[in-house]
Amino acid sequence: MPDTAIHPDVRIGHVHLRVADLDRALAFYHGVLGLEITQRFGNSAAFLSAGGYHHHIGLNTWESLGGRPPAPGTTGLYHLAIVYPTRAELGNALQRLIAAKIPLDGASDHGVSEALYLRDPDQNGVELYWDRPRSEWPHDANGNLAMFTRPLYLRAILAAAEDASQPERIR
Repeated sequence: MPDTAIHPDVRIGHVHLRVADLDRALAFYHGVLGLEITQRFGNSAAFLSAGGYHHHIGLNTWESLGGRPPAPGTTGLYHLAIVYPTRAELGNALQRLIAAKIPLDGASDHGVSEALYLRDPDQNGVELYWDRPRSEWPHDANGNLAMFTRPLYLRAILAAAEDASQPERIR
């Protein structure tokens, strides 16, 4: 095996999920999270994205129509993660979840990021997060990245969204 690292511009392109009900999945990913439907293939598949990309998430019922989620203790997807550009945009996503009455499984401050954890209608894990600037990432005494998991205060995330939505005050 080569001992060189992968090119730093390599990134994950998309996640493709098997779902039991395409319309139900679209109601969540498009209706609640706000991803754009870029292409739909009848009642069997759809592609969704943010910002005009061809697709960040693919959904299909090809092998899963009417199926059940995998049982706990089995292998498979732990979660997919969607990164938001700012803390305020993560706050907007949290507002959408609250409005749709979608419960959170958890919320964590990881030092490098702040994250919300939840489940989609097919019980796939979903992480919604924003990354802090790299200059703020925690490091240990040797300069190594030192991520952690601490409670995330949801009021602060909501306040960031509210602050961003307020027009500048005229002085």
